[in-house]
Amino acid sequence: MNVWFAELWRAWRASLRRPVFLLLASGVLALGMGASVAVYVLIDSVLLRPLPYPQASYLVALGRQKDGAAWWASPQQYQHMSGMQGVVSLGLIDGFTRSANIAGDGVPELVPMLHIDHGLLPTLGVNPVLGRNFSIEEDRPNGPKVVLLSHGFWMRRYGGRMDIVGHNLSIEGVTHTIIGVLPTDGSLQQGDILLPFALPEDVSDDGTNYRAIARLAPGVKVAAVSAQLDERMHALYAAEGGWVADYMKTKRFVASDLQVAMRVHAKPVLMMFLASAALVLLIAWGNLANLLLLRGLSRYHDMAVRTALGATWGRRVLPLLAEGSLIGLVGSAAGIVLAIFGLHGLQGLIPADWLVGSRLSIEASTVVITMICGVAAALLATALGVFRSMRLVSMDALREGGRTGVGRHGGWLGRVLVVVQVALAGTLLSGAGLFLHALYDAARTPLGFSSDHVLTFELAPVEGKYPDAASVQTLIQRLEERLRGLPGVEQVAATTALPAGDSEQAFYIGGVHAPGAEPIANTPQLRAVSPDFFAAFSMTARQGRVFQSMDRKGGEQVAIINQALADSLYGGDALGKTLIIDADDVGLPQVSARIVGVLDNISPFGPLGTKEGLFYLPMQQMPDALLALYRTVHPLRFVLRVHGNPGSYSKAVTAAVADVAPDQPIANMRSMQHVVYETTAATRLNLLLIGLFAALALLLAAAGLYAVMSVAVAMRVHEFGVRMALGAAPTHLMYSVLRDGLWQMVVGFAIGVGLAFLLAGVMRAVVVQIHHALFDPPVLATTCAVLLMAGLLACLQPAWRAGRVQPMQALRGD
Repeated sequence: MNVWFAELWRAWRASLRRPVFLLLASGVLALGMGASVAVYVLIDSVLLRPLPYPQASYLVALGRQKDGAAWWASPQQYQHMSGMQGVVSLGLIDGFTRSANIAGDGVPELVPMLHIDHGLLPTLGVNPVLGRNFSIEEDRPNGPKVVLLSHGFWMRRYGGRMDIVGHNLSIEGVTHTIIGVLPTDGSLQQGDILLPFALPEDVSDDGTNYRAIARLAPGVKVAAVSAQLDERMHALYAAEGGWVADYMKTKRFVASDLQVAMRVHAKPVLMMFLASAALVLLIAWGNLANLLLLRGLSRYHDMAVRTALGATWGRRVLPLLAEGSLIGLVGSAAGIVLAIFGLHGLQGLIPADWLVGSRLSIEASTVVITMICGVAAALLATALGVFRSMRLVSMDALREGGRTGVGRHGGWLGRVLVVVQVALAGTLLSGAGLFLHALYDAARTPLGFSSDHVLTFELAPVEGKYPDAASVQTLIQRLEERLRGLPGVEQVAATTALPAGDSEQAFYIGGVHAPGAEPIANTPQLRAVSPDFFAAFSMTARQGRVFQSMDRKGGEQVAIINQALADSLYGGDALGKTLIIDADDVGLPQVSARIVGVLDNISPFGPLGTKEGLFYLPMQQMPDALLALYRTVHPLRFVLRVHGNPGSYSKAVTAAVADVAPDQPIANMRSMQHVVYETTAATRLNLLLIGLFAALALLLAAAGLYAVMSVAVAMRVHEFGVRMALGAAPTHLMYSVLRDGLWQMVVGFAIGVGLAFLLAGVMRAVVVQIHHALFDPPVLATTCAVLLMAGLLACLQPAWRAGRVQPMQALRGD
């Protein structure tokens, strides 16, 4: 055993004394391992790591099925979920945060708020660190006014005071008693304050903006609960009429794992990242195998000597295996370091809802598994070199190779590995090309509005001071007049949502249709805007006009729609037609408006998003009931077109709002350009990672080709010397080397394109979002050119060396 350890240590010392090969091989492995570890940690944090609740595997979401998981539920649906067999407890939570004005023990603030019912915390298994949960009495209409604080809000506003329970907090002008503080972990931290739902006993609200959560009894099958839920929901809507009931009758209601339901939208993109990282790792391993194969071939003479001296098989191969294990250890450790830096850089690009209740961190188990996998990959690559070298340890092979190499048949495995690497790189490059082409097209596509020199902020009128629609409309007019008087301000407008980058402000209204027609299936967004809204964003009507000051309450009800809605409702000819809004599902009266303008399509979710139907109503004509409903879920947006830098107006705008409405908080003051930039965060993450994977693949494939061609030239020095002595021109030898290398690139690229089409189903998950065909001739041509250029650069130096071989030096050994 001591002999084996001594041999191992001797091989390690030899590698450390000549670190160039060690650094090269371990660096190749580190690139592949680093990319794979980073993607694994991302997938583990988002999809695999259990939610931070006791016995989280028993938690399921209940609701309408969408994308293979339970989606949102409505309060009416939730009330019909109680009493199902196998369900221990139920809870309901807002699907999105709402904005609330608070005051007391500090400056007034506009903070995110969530509603939960008294069953949610017991269902999740969460106990407040201070105080208690909501009681049944507090979770009823007109019950005591109480509030729970998130841990972060408690620390930020109250400094972690332990005596906070029992203190008062003013919310929308109404005093609430603080009854508890939530723990620091959990997915509820997106809301600063939590209020009870206080649903009536027979609620009719069918707005699916909530998440229903159940805890199952041990041994209960999710499929059994799904069957019960589906039966109950269809029985509920069978007894109801209207378009909402008709729509729900066609849907399936299921129970699904809570973790899956919360992160189902992230899964397709993460699986694409995983496939890309796996391809990069395979390319890196192929490159490492090539290097170690050539390393083994270059040491075949040493193995022959050991064999001649009677060394055992183990003693013959131990130096190579020892070197491979060292490469695996160093490469894995370097890969973990690269993954740490990569995850740190990705932290700001990952959508916030992906990591709610989780964090990006490399666990100790991940480090151990990475080290084991890295060493195993290096040893497997070494085994190829050992296998090939053992086959070459013969008098025939020695006689063929002489003193300069291993013969003309020794490099076939290396060439095969290069073809495989190029094929995988071609697959990745083809996919990356599609994304880059889509981004280029998106950058050239007009947004439909101008974001330059526009400042935005949020304001939710305090309910205690502005209790009805009339008072809110008065506040809007006063604020617009005051802000319009600031130096440098050109236009001021209030709106329910910005043109883009405001997905949380999306306000969908069902039952929109033309006279005598059925409501369209794709529910459009409603936006109420002041007349200057369109001028502030430099938006003009492609048909008709925009809103004017005469479009006020008491006048003719008018509306503006976008081209997508005009196509859906009127076949494109919408100007002067009537738009009907039947929002009976939320208890609103029917609205009939004449269409006075048609706008170009804009994408509320960024330039690569889908084009949705939109319709606009004048802010002053927004029905009182509709405005009252809107303010319960969203704050208003104010926009100012200004001269110069929008950020320089922050203090003046804050002071102006305070003059008009003292103690009225505002929030999220930022430029519209910043809003648009945040809209593309998910797209930038996709493009960054896919582009990085493609660049790594190209680098590794080119490096593999260079290594193979360099060693091949070194092994054929004797042959080149003979050919030059017989009159061969140096350019002819250079051409033969280039031809061999580029031929491998061409074969690999052809295979890679074929793989790209075979994997079209995987790529379609994201490609469909950017509306690009998988067969894109410019992308394929560019990919081919990039690969060939990389191959040409990788082969130039070895070809140059082949053309400069001196015949006398090459033949002197004979």
